[in-house]
Amino acid sequence: MTSKVTESVATVSNDEGLSTLLARGLEQMNLPLPPQTQAKLLGYLALLAKWNRVYNLTAVRDPTQMVMRHLLDSLSVVPYIKGSRVLDVGTGAGLPGIPLALALPDVQFVLLDSNRKKTRFVTQAVADLGLSNVTVEACRIEDYRPGESFDTVISRAFSELVEMLTATGRLCRAGGVMLAMKGEYPAQELAGVPEGFAAATVHPLIVPGLDAKRHVVCVTANGAS
Repeated sequence: MTSKVTESVATVSNDEGLSTLLARGLEQMNLPLPPQTQAKLLGYLALLAKWNRVYNLTAVRDPTQMVMRHLLDSLSVVPYIKGSRVLDVGTGAGLPGIPLALALPDVQFVLLDSNRKKTRFVTQAVADLGLSNVTVEACRIEDYRPGESFDTVISRAFSELVEMLTATGRLCRAGGVMLAMKGEYPAQELAGVPEGFAAATVHPLIVPGLDAKRHVVCVTANGAS
């Protein structure tokens, strides 16, 4: 861990309540992450809080809320990640991509966003956290042409499921999974799943400490089962 991250971790970790909140949340989610990974998750939060003062990366500013709404919320989809290549579309400040990459070090992640202010932060955070399994792409999804398709495409930035599937379906391999993170159960959106995709399944997400409802929509690409 770099000195910058060490300093950032110290700032956040001095509040033992945040460390305890994260550890208890992970335990309730049955996601046992090693102490060094938990430290880096808090280090990412500290970097986000620091940059947020100038770049306005997230509307969530309370550190306790950040643990629940950013870290635990992102990590709640770990059981649904498939394969060794994952694309996070509209990653913004690196969510859910950076927490997932910390939790799944053997999986390669591409974090894509067209907002260069945000990708500058994500690039710096990836460097400071020493994440060798993350690549950052600053471009529009329409212009992105990877050399290889992805096993999982995930986003919590698209407002509509159909919009996500239409824009990103070409990037997911046959039989791969597309994950759309949602709040309330998206009943109306499910009716519009286009041809070329298997019927969607919806799973409730349990995020400790978060009262709001959370769901993930799982859609198999190219109609494969």
